[in-house]
Amino acid sequence: MRALLDLPQRAGNKSIMDHLEEKIAHLIRAVDDLSDTVARQDSEIATLTRRVEMLMRREAERESDMGGSVTLGNERPPHY
Repeated sequence: MRALLDLPQRAGNKSIMDHLEEKIAHLIRAVDDLSDTVARQDSEIATLTRRVEMLMRREAERESDMGGSVTLGNERPPHY
């Protein structure tokens, strides 16, 4: 655990406490930054999900308007 925290080798409690407070401050900042990133990504995912659903509905409507026919690769288009 000592290596994980990278504590200074000085014997004084003050220097260890200062070091720990600095580490905690950096960790709090990192957690806050990650939290902001997750919140932003959640919003973006929700927006993209709505867009995909809209596109799926639009495509389903387009297919139903065309009669739902599927053109196979070996069929000639109707204008031939």
